[in-house]
Amino acid sequence: MDTTTDQRWPKSQRINLRATARQEGLLRRAAEATDHTLTDFILDSAVSNAQRVLADQRWFIATDQQYQDFLVLLDAPLPSTERFDRLFSHRPHPAQQ
Repeated sequence: MDTTTDQRWPKSQRINLRATARQEGLLRRAAEATDHTLTDFILDSAVSNAQRVLADQRWFIATDQQYQDFLVLLDAPLPSTERFDRLFSHRPHPAQQ
């Protein structure tokens, strides 16, 4: 099942938009190429993009400095700890391989 537009619910809302002839032709060809109706192709594309936009705003809110600090932390090696060293040096039991 396509997760971007939920086919289980009836479409009751109308969205009107204007497009150039070139844009409309491009959208129609892409819809046909993916075996979608024009409406479903446009809605799937728009909903997918909307989810990405909102996810970015939900999960990645930071100032430029906070983002730079985050990148430094990601690039820094993890400190070696005794527990990690023991874990990584442990050989699995032959029955677990």
